Amino acid sequence: MDFFETIMFPFKWLVSIIMVGFHEGLSFIGLPAANGWTWTLSIIGLVLVIRAALIPVFVKQIKAQRGMQLLQPDLKKLQTKYKGKTDQLSRQAMAQEQMALYKKHGTNPFSACLPMLIQMPFFFALFQVLSGITAARNSGKGIGAMSADQVVQFDESSIFGAPLSASLLHGGAGGNEVAVWILSIVMIIAMTASQFITQKQIMAKNMSEEAMASPFMRQQKMMLYILPLVFGIGGINFPIGVLIYWTTTNLWTMGQQFFVIRRMPTPGSPAAKALEERRAAKGLPPLLGGKKNAAADAAAEAEAAAAAAAEIRAQRVQPQRKNRKKK
Repeated sequence: MDFFETIMFPFKWLVSIIMVGFHEGLSFIGLPAANGWTWTLSIIGLVLVIRAALIPVFVKQIKAQRGMQLLQPDLKKLQTKYKGKTDQLSRQAMAQEQMALYKKHGTNPFSACLPMLIQMPFFFALFQVLSGITAARNSGKGIGAMSADQVVQFDESSIFGAPLSASLLHGGAGGNEVAVWILSIVMIIAMTASQFITQKQIMAKNMSEEAMASPFMRQQKMMLYILPLVFGIGGINFPIGVLIYWTTTNLWTMGQQFFVIRRMPTPGSPAAKALEERRAAKGLPPLLGGKKNAAADAAAEAEAAAAAAAEIRAQRVQPQRKNRKKK
């Protein structure tokens, strides 16, 4: 067993345990054990368990993304301050000040990628489990928590005539090659499209104008096109079961982001303005920026009151000085 296999071993067991648990439950309520749809629902159940467990991480990601957007003006000033300075001391000073900004806003550039990084071991584990089904069946062994009988059931299961362990590049034993091609291509398109739409709706609706003009945003725009392309090309080697997993998790992310953008948008973004318009149409008070505006109004009122008091004091002092001079 090599180093990568050693690392992936517990994840393979965890992934297979969750799948087998859902499969046993679905079989208990009457679904055929060897049916492809039973195993498909088990894979979808795996997605639900993992994504539900990642909700706290997602909340942290949202806070980190907001923090990154709020620090963009300060980050822009910092970049202007050190513009053209290429010496080592200036680079170190800029890096230290930049880290201080991240600490102040409670964020860092890697927080936005945290959910995906956490999911990747489970993704690779599922890939190893499903791609090793045929080899495990031929050797008469189980794989992870799946018994030898369950391996045979999974290897013989299919949806629309395409085995779940088959892939576009390698096909599958006992399956309809045309069905494998068609289903794989449809799933790859669904996987990449859902990923693209999710990121696009964040950039189009949940980013302020300052954030959109930042250098960080230029990198995000590049990733908007690069990541779907990478997964689309890699998808030709993914078993259909893995494509189902990744498409389902992308749909979860899309729905999750839609809820956040509609109910808890970033201040200053188009979604925030749309939320305020909906609240105004219903006769509700402003939700976003209300405290900020109230504080600004209170400060303005206090400043005006102080100015008025100073003017009154000046008017009272001046006559007394004149009367003293006359005496």
